[in-house]
Amino acid sequence: MRVDADMIEDLRSAGLVGEGDVAFEPLTGGVSCDVWKVETPGGPIVVKRPLEQLRVAAEWHAPVERGTSEVRWLKRARGVDPRIAPEVLAELPTGHAFAMRFLPGCPVWKDELMAGHVDGAFAAQVGTGIAAVHAATAHNDGDRSDFPNDEMFRALRVDPFLLHVAAHDVELAPALTALAGDLASRKIALVHGDVSPKNILVGPDGPVFLDAECAVYGDPAFDLAFCTTHLLLKAVWSGDARLNEAAAALVGAYRAGIDWEIADDVLRRAGALTAALLIARVEGKSPAPYLTDHEHKRIVRDQARALLLGPAPLDALVAHWKRTLA
Repeated sequence: MRVDADMIEDLRSAGLVGEGDVAFEPLTGGVSCDVWKVETPGGPIVVKRPLEQLRVAAEWHAPVERGTSEVRWLKRARGVDPRIAPEVLAELPTGHAFAMRFLPGCPVWKDELMAGHVDGAFAAQVGTGIAAVHAATAHNDGDRSDFPNDEMFRALRVDPFLLHVAAHDVELAPALTALAGDLASRKIALVHGDVSPKNILVGPDGPVFLDAECAVYGDPAFDLAFCTTHLLLKAVWSGDARLNEAAAALVGAYRAGIDWEIADDVLRRAGALTAALLIARVEGKSPAPYLTDHEHKRIVRDQARALLLGPAPLDALVAHWKRTLA
């Protein structure tokens, strides 16, 4: 991760660092951004800069302007509940980067899950938090105009997850293409676009959501499906029934927060999207990195294919999700 001199000057102009040397500590994380921890006189901060070519084996480009969209989502989410998103300290002109407050002592939810620390109550809080943002922004013309990011969402989510698989699978192509079209047409609420355990911190007051660079005004069912997908994948990887229970808790808490449309309609769409995202995590441009066992991939693939061809509402999908095919 190369740090530009211009970025350091941007931090100085924002009043975040002084004139001396500035130490950038690279942080591990996703495939789409450079992320650093920087010590400042006011305490540690995080600096994030989006990449044009994502760190995956396949060719995958995305507009760097998504950094601006992420800032907007974080600020909007804090307006709904300041506990669920970190404070943005400055937008930096170089590379659409930005600085936000570092939150010490808050483990990443993915790390907790992979270590076997599964808390159903926390999963329910995640569902409640997602639903709160959706409810606050549903059918809001101001939010819709602030997030005209269809091209970005397509580049980061629709093309690599849905249409990439459709281009290589004749049987599933009709269902995946229809889902992609439906996603593009629905303008209901502000969607985070990457609600994954790796982008959620376990904060002292509940979940803190990060990495909203895919934010778009669209179908809220996508966020619910995206997060549920990760819990179901980890259930197969670990064989831990508590992850099935956590997924059910998340879906149940989210459902309780739906007030913008009929809840069954959201869960129906989320069920179909979850099936598509499950197959994408074994066949798409961004496969789940921990799902390396061929048997695990087969378990996910077989169930996801059946669910795409015969969709089920998300609550029913979760209730019947199998960690093994034995």
